[in-house]
Amino acid sequence: MPATTDGQGSFLNRISIRRNQVVAMENHDQELEDLELFQKHVADRFSYIYSTSSAVASTTASNGTDPSSAASDSPSAALESFTPPLLSISWFRNLLDTYLCCEAEFKAVLVMGRDPTQFTKTPLDKLIPDLLDRSVKALDICNAVTHGIELVRHWQKLAEIAVTALQQNPIGEGQVRRAKKALTALLSSMVLDDKENLNTSNHGKSTERTWSFGRRGGGGSVNSNKDRSTGNFRSLSSSVAKQWSAAKQIQAMSSNLAAPRGGESTGLAMPVYIMSTVLVFVMWALVAAIPCQERTGLLTHFVVPKQSGWAQPMIGLQEKIGEEWKKKEKKGNSGLLEELQKMEKVSQSLVDFADSFQFPLEEEKSAEVAMQVEELAEICRKMEEGLMPLQQQVREVFHRIVRSRAEVLDLLDQVGKLSTPVPY
Repeated sequence: MPATTDGQGSFLNRISIRRNQVVAMENHDQELEDLELFQKHVADRFSYIYSTSSAVASTTASNGTDPSSAASDSPSAALESFTPPLLSISWFRNLLDTYLCCEAEFKAVLVMGRDPTQFTKTPLDKLIPDLLDRSVKALDICNAVTHGIELVRHWQKLAEIAVTALQQNPIGEGQVRRAKKALTALLSSMVLDDKENLNTSNHGKSTERTWSFGRRGGGGSVNSNKDRSTGNFRSLSSSVAKQWSAAKQIQAMSSNLAAPRGGESTGLAMPVYIMSTVLVFVMWALVAAIPCQERTGLLTHFVVPKQSGWAQPMIGLQEKIGEEWKKKEKKGNSGLLEELQKMEKVSQSLVDFADSFQFPLEEEKSAEVAMQVEELAEICRKMEEGLMPLQQQVREVFHRIVRSRAEVLDLLDQVGKLSTPVPY
């Protein structure tokens, strides 16, 4: 009988182990499915942004027209109405929506129902602190971009002054002088050095940029909670340092961004890497388009991995933005936002007109100026409609990053409590 009992116990142990193995295999299969689905959704979302941007670009190149002003009877008019031009305000709103969708799905894959002890094992014990640090730097960039949008809104107001003056009929010397003064101030501000410009905006008053975290407080240890106070993040309000560089911030975010290899490519390391790449790309694009302090070398500070299928549309977008940067040779300053590029071009043309203005204005010249003024007015309308929602989206991205970071830190706190010896 004892032998029989021992045999039965051994058999039951084997059954229990087998059942645990089956459950583990099923969980592993589900995790693999979730990871594949996440990669597919990232690829699909960025493929849509890339394909629509390409459609607008090809249409514009073929007929030499602005997609937003295409005739309603054009075969591509319906498509164009849903495909904002690359680097326009509407395009960035789509990009930020894409980021928020990817981030929500990433958090579901990483956090929901997750055993927090996984974060203390290789490779997550290194990747999670890097992710937390990267998120801190992204928050600084969100603040810088929000500040830059305020500067763009100031330029919009200057352009509106010129529009109001030049829409008078007939146009007199007083209206021309007023328009020229506003447009000259606008153009001068656009070509200022980034540091000088962003510290003297808002009608010449010194402004401050609020940093949301202490410097280098990004999560050096997986058990660290020094960045939090009663569940919220501390804020440090200080003037932006003169040596702060948006380009170097991007470089710091991407410097330790390495694709998982071997077995790590099928685990949680992959979604962490994908989401980190998405985050850096979105911040990089915002810095390229919106006035931000010091962007020298921006094109060389972030390279999207070419070996991944999900990254191909992102690479295409990066190449397009890089071409625009080189073509405009902005080296920072006003940025690549499409509305800003058009505003600068039309404003310079109207200043040239003001320099050679003679009263009374010839009918042909009057019609030409009226078209340019209407174009500038349309740009101002797009800015009036889009800049505030864009700024709100940047803030939403900011707060989403804060909340997700807090959730990860909560999980790490659980790990710390589990690993703390219980006193008897």
